[in-house]
Amino acid sequence: MSSEDIAQEIRSSLPGTEDIIIQYLAGYLVDDAGEEEDVLQIAREILRSVAGDRDNALERLMLKLGDLLEEQLNARIKNKARPKLQKLDKVMDMSKTQMSNTIALSEGVDLESINKGKASRVDVKKLEKQEAKLRAKIEKRARRDLYEGSKLLDQHRKQQSYEEMFMKASAVNPLEASANSKNKSKDIHLPSIDVNFGSNKILSGASLTLAHGRRYGLIGRNGVGKSTLLRHIAMREVPIPPHITILFVEQEVIGDDTTAIDSVLKADVWRDHLLKEQASMDAKLAELESAGDEKRFEDEREEISSRLQEVHSRLTEMDAASGPSRAAALLAGLGFNEADQSRPTKSFSGGWRMRLALARALFVKPSLLLLDEPSNHIDLNALAWLEDYLQTWSGTLLVVSHDRAFLDAVATDIVHQHSGRLDYYKGNFTQFYSTKSERDRNLRKEYEAQMEYRKHLQAFIDRWRYNANRAAQAQSKIKILEKLPDLQPPEQEEAETFKFPETDKISPPLLQMNEVTFGYSIEKLILQRVNFDIDFDSRIAIVGANGAGKSTLIKILTGELAPLSGHVTRNGRLRVGYFAQHHVDTLIPNMSPVQFLTSKFPGRTEQEYRSHLGNFQISGMTGLQPIGTLSGGQKSRVAFALLSLQRPHVLLLDEPTNHLDIEGLDALMSAIQKWNGGVIIISHDERFITTVGSQLWVCGNQTVTKFKGDVQAYKNLIVNNIKAKP
Repeated sequence: MSSEDIAQEIRSSLPGTEDIIIQYLAGYLVDDAGEEEDVLQIAREILRSVAGDRDNALERLMLKLGDLLEEQLNARIKNKARPKLQKLDKVMDMSKTQMSNTIALSEGVDLESINKGKASRVDVKKLEKQEAKLRAKIEKRARRDLYEGSKLLDQHRKQQSYEEMFMKASAVNPLEASANSKNKSKDIHLPSIDVNFGSNKILSGASLTLAHGRRYGLIGRNGVGKSTLLRHIAMREVPIPPHITILFVEQEVIGDDTTAIDSVLKADVWRDHLLKEQASMDAKLAELESAGDEKRFEDEREEISSRLQEVHSRLTEMDAASGPSRAAALLAGLGFNEADQSRPTKSFSGGWRMRLALARALFVKPSLLLLDEPSNHIDLNALAWLEDYLQTWSGTLLVVSHDRAFLDAVATDIVHQHSGRLDYYKGNFTQFYSTKSERDRNLRKEYEAQMEYRKHLQAFIDRWRYNANRAAQAQSKIKILEKLPDLQPPEQEEAETFKFPETDKISPPLLQMNEVTFGYSIEKLILQRVNFDIDFDSRIAIVGANGAGKSTLIKILTGELAPLSGHVTRNGRLRVGYFAQHHVDTLIPNMSPVQFLTSKFPGRTEQEYRSHLGNFQISGMTGLQPIGTLSGGQKSRVAFALLSLQRPHVLLLDEPTNHLDIEGLDALMSAIQKWNGGVIIISHDERFITTVGSQLWVCGNQTVTKFKGDVQAYKNLIVNNIKAKP
C-alpha cells in the first residue's frame, strides 16, 4: 500500500477534490501521522469539509481506507502497547566518569566500582541514531502543513509520466481549475521568495509579480538562474495559488508510435479522458437498449444517460470538437506539413520533438505558460509564426529568451534577473534597454554628486578641525557626515568582448560552388544546381525552414559532404572555421577548457591558453574546471576560442547564437564586424542577421536564392503564407 493508492482512492470516490488536499492526506496517512493520532478520524474530518452532502460516498471511502490501512493500523496498536522510552536530555556514558560518586560513602564501599567491569547494556551509537531519527520526524511533522510538500517533489524527481503530472498539483486541468477559480484573481504576487540551487542562492527576498494576460520576457546573464526559477514555479516550490494552471515546456516529447497530431490532442488529458468515457458509455447504452425493459435496466440507462449528458456538457465547454483542427493549425505553424502530422513521434529528431512539446503546450492553453529559450529549437519560419501567435495569447506568459527581436515582438513587460532579485520594466526589450540605460545614468550621476558632497565635507573638516575659530563648524560637518547613509556604487554591467585574430590575405576565389547538386539518394535530392561564391567581404545570412538544406550546404562548403554533381572550388591555402549547431557534441566534458585547447593545438604554455580563452570571457578558474560543468553559453565561448586558434579565412557559423546571453551576442556581433575574413551564418536571430549580414539568401525548393528585402520582410511573407493556407 502506497500514498499513490490512497490518492487514487480519494480521487475516484470524491471527484473534484483539490489535488493538494489529496496529496497532503495521502502523505499524512502513509508516513507523517504521529503515533498517538487517530488517523482515520482526522482524515474523516478533513474529507467531510470537501465532501459536502456526499455522505454515502464519504462513508464508502472511509471503509476502503480502513481496508487499505489495516496492516498499518494493527502495527500502530501493537506499538502503543509497548513500554514507553524516556528521552534523556543528553547522552550519558557512565563508564567515562573520572571520579566515583560513591567512594565517599561510609564503610569504604565503592558502589560504582562494583559494576565498573560489567559491560553497559546501552549502545550509545544506536541511542544517538534513534534520537537523530526522532528529531528528523519532529521536523518533518512541523513542515507537513506546507503545500509544497516533499511528496510532490519526490514524485517529480521520479520522472512521472505526462498524464500523471497532468492530473496532479503542478498539472493543467482547465475544467477543474475553471470551477475552482471562479471569482478568483489569476494575478500572481509573491512579495518575498527565496530560490536556491544546491548551495547556490538564486533569489533572496525577491518579489514575483505576474499580472494575468501580460507577456513577460525574463532576461539575465548566463548562469544567473533563469531556468532554475522557471522550474521552481512549475513545481510550485514557490507558493503559486493552486487554482492557477501551469505548464512548463522543458523536455522533448518521448518518441513512440503515437502520431504527431494525436500526440498534441492527447496533451489535453481531460479532453482525451472524457472522449474515452463518452465512447464507453455510448457502447454501454447500445448494449442496454437490446437488454429489455426490466426496471433495473431502465435505472442503469437513466444513470448512464445522466452522466453522458454531463460529459457532453464538459466537452462542449472545452470546445473539444474543434480539437483536431486547432492541433493541425498549431503543427502547421511550427513547420509540420500534412504528411509529418501523420508520422509517429519516434521518427522525429530531438529538435522536432521539442516543437511537438511546444505545440502540446499551446494546445492546452494553461493560465501560466513557461517557455525556456523557445527560439533555440525552431527555424526562422516557425519563429515568425510563433511570434505572431503569442501576440494574441490570452493567459500569462513567462519566457526566457536572449533574442531581442523575439522579445520586442512578444513581450509586454521585461523581468531583469540579477544580484539575487527581480526588476520589472514596462514595455518590450527596446523600451527596457532605453529605460534601464537612462536609470543607470541617473544613478551614476546621483552617486557622483553624493561622493562630491562627501568629499567637500571631508575637505572642510580636514582643513578647519584644529582651528579654534572654525572648530565648532568642523564638528557640525563631522556630525552631518556621520549621519549620511552608507553609499554603495551603482552596479555596472561587465562589458564582454570577443576577439578573432586578423586573417592573412590569400588570392581569390576563396570558396565557390558551381552547379552543385546533392542528395542522400538520386530519388531524394536536397539541393539542385546551386551556385555560390564567398570572398573576404562576404557577410551572407542563410534562412529557410528546417530540412530545407541549410546545414547540408554548410557541410558541402567544409568538405564534410561531397556533391553528386557539380564541383566546389577551394583556394589551396584556405582555412575554414566551422561552428556546428550541435557544437557541444565536439567538446570533451571531463576536460577543462585549457586541456581541450591543448589537445587540439599543442605547443603553447598554460598561460597562453588561458589568455586566449580570456578573449572569449572564459577567465579565472572557469578555464580549469571540467567543460561538462559549464553553462551552455560558456561552452559556446570555448567553441569560439577553439575556432579562432585555427586562424580561419572564412567563418561558417550554424546557429551560433543559441546559448549566448545578450551581452555575449553583442560581443560576437562586434567581433565579426571588426574581423577581416568572410562570414556565412545560419541563424533565426533577426537582430544578429541584420547586424552582421549584408546579404540575405533563402534556402528552399532545392535551391538557394538571394532575397530582395530584409529579415522583417521575409518573416512577414512567411506569416502571411501560413495564414493564407486553408
